[in-house]
Amino acid sequence: MDKLGFGTAGFPSKASKKDPLAAIQIVKDLGLDCLELEFVHGVRMRDDLAQDIGKLARKLGITLTAHAPYYINLNAKEQDKIDASINRLMQTARLAGLCGAYSMTFHAAFYMKDDPSTVFGIVKKYLKQITDRLHDEQNPIHLRPELTGKKSQFGTLDELCILSSEVPQVYPCLDFSHCTIDDPSIENDTTFDRNSYDYFAHVFERCKKALGKDPLQEMHIHLAGIQYGPKGEIKHLSMKDSGFNYTDFLQACRDFNIRGAVICESPELERDALLLKNTYLGLTPGKRKPAIAAVKVAAPAKKEKAAAPAKAKPKKKVLN
Repeated sequence: MDKLGFGTAGFPSKASKKDPLAAIQIVKDLGLDCLELEFVHGVRMRDDLAQDIGKLARKLGITLTAHAPYYINLNAKEQDKIDASINRLMQTARLAGLCGAYSMTFHAAFYMKDDPSTVFGIVKKYLKQITDRLHDEQNPIHLRPELTGKKSQFGTLDELCILSSEVPQVYPCLDFSHCTIDDPSIENDTTFDRNSYDYFAHVFERCKKALGKDPLQEMHIHLAGIQYGPKGEIKHLSMKDSGFNYTDFLQACRDFNIRGAVICESPELERDALLLKNTYLGLTPGKRKPAIAAVKVAAPAKKEKAAAPAKAKPKKKVLN
């Protein structure tokens, strides 16, 4: 991708909830770059409408991402619930692919009081099955487990980096509003303020060391203010109400030359998305030099390369 774009999670407030084509036009008129299609309560859309969405988004230069349903748990105790989770992920990938989305995110699993290493193996097994099926269907969409906002959920930064290094077509969705919860990779290191430039730079550096430079050029990022309780995330807040240090976050994006999509999940969707974009455009690359502690990431297995499909390889989505 050729730049870092900014957009909304779901339709802007001015748009009708039943008119995705109008929502894409409004995103363009607002001066934003991206829109995340929210399938969080179910994957329901006609194929012809999905194709029309893709055509309009390409015409207007709007990058699309998608969010799969909340009702996913690849570590469920009942096999029928796991099967239903896999089905929802496949449905989202197929429909988002028709829309032209380059990436889809989801909450992969809950620990269910199981050992995290056991849950990691289960999630990896099922995601490999899904990516194998997507490869057979020649669907190149990125599957992106989201950085967790709850201590009961799978998805620490370590887990996502290692998982992404081992399963083709899987990459992390970095929700930087969730970065403020406990990060075991830092252990008891109190030198990190997790709402600071140094910590945001630390996250990008860890991803770069685990996955290489290329994934930083096609990131899928979520951002919002968050109110936290003892068990983690409670609700989203606007940027200015939350105290989230979005200026330092955006400076880190500049310094690491991050590209892709920043999706704003704030209650004030388009207002905060524009705030983020305008702040970013006013920053100068290289103004801050990262002060990063030693990165503690387990050596990942070499990531397999998916075999080339029989037909022509689909072109990657490019931000205009």
